[in-house]
Amino acid sequence: MELSEKSDGRGLVRTPSRPELIPNERPPLLPLTAEMINKEKEDRARREKEAEERERHSRELRAGLHPLQHRFVFWYLRRQPGVRSQASYEENMKKIVEFSTVEGFWVCYCHFARVSSMPNPTNLHLFKEGIRPLWEDPGNRSGGKWIIRLNKAVSGRFWEDLVLAMVGDQLDYGDDVCGIVLSVRFGEDILSVWNRNASDGQAVMVLRDSIKKHLHLPASYLMEYKPHDAALRDNSSYRNTWLRG
Repeated sequence: MELSEKSDGRGLVRTPSRPELIPNERPPLLPLTAEMINKEKEDRARREKEAEERERHSRELRAGLHPLQHRFVFWYLRRQPGVRSQASYEENMKKIVEFSTVEGFWVCYCHFARVSSMPNPTNLHLFKEGIRPLWEDPGNRSGGKWIIRLNKAVSGRFWEDLVLAMVGDQLDYGDDVCGIVLSVRFGEDILSVWNRNASDGQAVMVLRDSIKKHLHLPASYLMEYKPHDAALRDNSSYRNTWLRG
């Protein structure tokens, strides 16, 4: 630092001089971390998706249709006997139909077989577009699912109620919900609601209460919850559940 001299009437005083400023000089940029880069990518993808959704809504309204909050996909899985593997699971998973309007939903849903006539074991999935019904999918891997075990005589009605709640975006913390699954089994049928974040205890419990409300389940009915990472470890969807409530 340079020093300048000036007089205060009693003698010379040496004071620091101001550094010379370079025009348009900018402070050095901080290095971007991987976390910052990933967040920027996620934010950009979210903005692009929101723009696409606004355009879709406008296009469907102009066509005289009734757009839904989200685009959805129905998937079908017919479980084959033998050794289970992730590869065989994905190979047997079939996309049935996509829809994004009220009209599109009813056109496809009215042609579905009744739950009571579906073969054992069968899975029917309804998920938001862009999320595959797999534990490892980026939209699911940090989440888990609430499980509802039902008598086969009533499972069809409860499944339809859950489908309508999902399509109509009626479940609380709806943005956290990825999809729903009907699992037709020999002794019972099982419904499950998949959410994005298993570590958000408040969101998990509020979602449970919302499911009970829309399915008119008694408050005393015990549902089960299982994170997807636990399912990956024991290779089971419905055994060894972590939480009952």
